[in-house]
Parts: sequence; C-alpha cells; structure tokens
Amino acid sequence: MNILFVCHRFPFPPNRGGKIRPFQMIRRLSEEHSVTVASLAHTEQELAEGRGLGEHCDEIIAEVVPNGARWSRAVGALLGAKPSSAAYFWSPRLQARIRAAAAQKRFDVLMVHCAFVAPYVGDIDSRKYFDYAEQRAMPLSWGFRLDGGKLRRFEKQLAARFDQCTVTTAGELDEFRKFGVRTPCRVIPNGVDFDYFRFRQALPDSGSTIVFLGRMDYYPNIDAVSFFVRDCLPLVQRDVPGARLLIVGSSPSKRVQELGETPGVTVTGHVPDVRPFLDQASVTIAPLRIARGTQNKILECMSAGVPVVSTSPAAKGIQATPGEHLLVADDPGDFAAQVVRVLGSRELQRNLAIAARRQVEAAHDWQRSLSALADLVSPEPAAPAQKPA
Repeated sequence: MNILFVCHRFPFPPNRGGKIRPFQMIRRLSEEHSVTVASLAHTEQELAEGRGLGEHCDEIIAEVVPNGARWSRAVGALLGAKPSSAAYFWSPRLQARIRAAAAQKRFDVLMVHCAFVAPYVGDIDSRKYFDYAEQRAMPLSWGFRLDGGKLRRFEKQLAARFDQCTVTTAGELDEFRKFGVRTPCRVIPNGVDFDYFRFRQALPDSGSTIVFLGRMDYYPNIDAVSFFVRDCLPLVQRDVPGARLLIVGSSPSKRVQELGETPGVTVTGHVPDVRPFLDQASVTIAPLRIARGTQNKILECMSAGVPVVSTSPAAKGIQATPGEHLLVADDPGDFAAQVVRVLGSRELQRNLAIAARRQVEAAHDWQRSLSALADLVSPEPAAPAQKPA
C-alpha cells in the first residue's frame, strides 16, 4: 500500500524521544509498504543531518521552518481557535507539497504522529499543557492553560475524524476515553534497541556516580535536574560525600549550564554516544515532575542494566513494577534516600539491573509493538478508507 506518514519532528537521526518512535514506525512499515514521509526541520543543517532517512522510506517531503517563523505563528494563534502548538508546526509550503503528492500518488493510508500536524491531512498532549500551566509562572502559565483547553477540543475533534487512533501508554488510553468518541484506540508501547543498549556485564568501580540523560533545552528535563540539584543532591552528598551528578544531553539551557557550578555536578552538553556515561553510572535518575507518555531515557537505562530512580509521573509510562524493576519516589527526601540506597548496595544495583533488563525485553520490544502497528494497516478486501487512519 501507499502510506503517507506525517510527523512533527524530522525523524532522523532517531536520537531523542520525539524522533525515536516515528522512525521505528516508518522503518517497520517500509518493510511491506511504500512510505512517504512528510515532516519539518528547524534548519537546513537538521535536514542535511537527516538525509539517512531516505534509506528507510520511498520519498521524503520536508520543509525548513526556522524558530522565528514558528513562534510568530504560535503567538499569532493565541487569541484564535487554533491551538498555538498546531500553529507552531504549520507550514503552508508543506501543506501544498503534501496535496500535490496526494494528487499524484493515491495514498491508501494516512498516518499522523502527533495531533499538532493532523491539520495537514493524535497524541494526547493537551494534558501535558495543563501540567505546564501548573509549573510555570505568569504569563506563561496563562498561555499554557489557554492552549491546553484549545488543544483538548482540537484533539477530540480529530479523534472523531480518524478511523483508528493509537497511544503509547495505558494512561494515555484513559485520557483518550474521556473524549467520549467511538473511534477505536489501542496501546502500542514504545520499545528500546536492545542491541545498542546492551546489558553491561560489570558494575562500575566507583559507587558514587549518578547520571541524568535527556535533551537539556526541554523544559520538563530542565525542571527535573533543577529540582534534583536543589532539593535532593545535598541530601545524597550528606550521606555519600563523594557522590557526583553527570547531566548528559544536548543543548543545555543557561539554567542547566549554571547547575554545573554546583560542587559535584558536571554538565556535558552534546555527546556522540551516551553509553560510556551509562557505564560509569551506579544509578540513573528520572526526577521529572512533568511527564507524559513513555520516558525513553528510562527504557534505555533499564536495557543497559543501570538502576533507575524515578518519580511516579515519569515511571507511569513504563510497564514496570516499582521496587522490583526500578525505584520510585516523589518527595525530595524520599527520592534522595532511594538514590543513597542504590549507591550503597552493589547487590541492589545488580538485582535491579537484571530485573529491569528482563522486564523491558518482555514489555518494550519494538518488534512486538511494531507488529501490532503493521496489523492496523494491513490491506483488507474492502475499498480503501476514505478517512485518515
């Protein structure tokens, strides 16, 4: 079949959460179908770096929309009915090119990854915007609350127009059901590359290294490491004087860079490969207070056999049992205590690592998840669908 796959972030290289899932979907679908990918890039450099996507699909339709143009459209949409988040990802040129492609090549299936880009022909992101509103100060909190309400209505309207919807977690499925629409929806969990994030065979010699993974210009990650350094790390270092934190991730904001001035904290910036840092870690942390969907950083650490201490919002999207596959705490004192527990016990590190790896192999296998996706778009004897799928 001919499939049009529209996604809000250019999905190659698959080196961050918003790119990994759509890339894996595109790669799997291309094994059996002809896939055309339509997407956006921020810069010509990003588009050039993503050239390798052509090896995994038949055609790419992409437009470069700089940050300035995106924010101008987003701000302009604040007082209108259209969500600013959808305006941020809007490109008239991309829409025109998609329409031209559709006129030339009849698409049997239209797939949209993230509701933000559905207007080109969802993802339950409105709940995340309400979370942002609770965390940010005025006027940002007002903007997020306003856009969250518009996005919620937008998502509900979209869900009714599609033949099939998918979500990443059971929690997102609960949010979807609140829409009250009849469109079928199923959970297709995120997976992890078990060969890339191989289970490490030996624990690190030092028992005092804590690692946080994540893109460091993303607000939930910025808030997470700021919370940990301010409220948790002093408690950890009181009990483990040599404890140090490595913040590993691209594009650290000024706020994150300033955390590097804290004793025991290192901000690496971009690294070509995160695995050497995971090899140093006695424990990894996911202290996110704003988290929706599946945290790929947790899956990657569990796959590599590195113990994880997480907040409950971050752990909610992982099919794992707290206390068995990872440790969970929300209060600063409790979170610090769990980190100290892991740092102080090589036996606990080993037990968590083995249990975590077994669990992600059982519950977060890309091959199994993407087989379910392939089943959704399997051709049937009936005429092709007239609505997006």
